[in-house]
Amino acid sequence: MVPVQRKSRSQSKMGRAHKGAKATSSVRCPNCGSAKLPHAACSECGYVRPGLRLNMSKED
Repeated sequence: MVPVQRKSRSQSKMGRAHKGAKATSSVRCPNCGSAKLPHAACSECGYVRPGLRLNMSKED
């Protein structure tokens, strides 16, 4: 099947408007205060939620 009418250049670009890259947000860790991704473990202290902490090993 073929479209009846061709889309204009601006209409084609507006159809792709939602595919752009979005900036990632970060939140503060409630345990140590460093920046971390939301819904992820803290890379500094390993805090996930109250009662759950991942063991972070320091590599020298």
